[in-house]
Parts: sequence; C-alpha cells; structure tokens
Amino acid sequence: MNRQDLEAFAREAAKSIKTEKDLSDFSQMLTKITVEAALNVELDEHLGYNKHNASGLENSRNGYSSKTLRTEEGQFEINVPRDRQGEFEPQLVKKHQTRITSMDEKIHYLYAKGLSTRDIVDTFKELFVAPYESILELSY
Repeated sequence: MNRQDLEAFAREAAKSIKTEKDLSDFSQMLTKITVEAALNVELDEHLGYNKHNASGLENSRNGYSSKTLRTEEGQFEINVPRDRQGEFEPQLVKKHQTRITSMDEKIHYLYAKGLSTRDIVDTFKELFVAPYESILELSY
C-alpha cells in the first residue's frame, strides 16, 4: 500500500473517530489486524508456501491459538497461526510473549543504565501515577 492509499484510508477511518476511546479502539483494531497479518506471513515463509497452496508437504498449517496481548492502548486477543509439527517460532510476537509496549524497552534501558528495580518502579510511579493522583482524589 502506498502513502496515498494509507492517507485515503486514514481520512475515511477518521470520520468515525470522535473521542479518545474511539481512537484507542481503532488503534487496537489496527494493531490486531497488522500483527495477525504479519504472523501469517511469517508462517508462510516458514512453511515455504502461501495459505491454500499446500501440495502434499509434510508440515502444514494447523489452525490458530488465541493469545491476549497487552499494549499501551489496552489489551486484546489475537489469533496466532500454528503448524502441524509445532516448529513455527514467531518473531514479531514470540511464544509466551504477552506484551507489546515501548515500556519494556524503557525499563531495560533504565536497568542497563544502573538503576535498581526499586528506582525504576519509583521513577515510573512519579512519571505515570503522580500526575493522576490529584484527579483520582477528586473522584472520591
């Protein structure tokens, strides 16, 4: 898809986005579709053929497994394709991985810089919880 097609798609999609929740839901849906498509392409490459083109090969597709992914926009279910011999190792969302966030990268970066896990927790509380404490107190 070229840039013009993407912009046309975004303009059309924007017509139904009225609130932050709508934007978050749309972002989740787009992430889900993209991740599932990428995983299917990974399986195609692993097996050496596209879906519905198998011709008596030993290993073939074997349905899907459901997995809950957590992202910065929330959590949602994806369908991860499987192969009959169980040899498929997805790279985008690895086996047993449940999170796709830049938060993991930030945590690893801070840890590599020498911060203790306690310091990292305190930092994240200060950055992400403290600004909302006053709002939470007002709601009670």
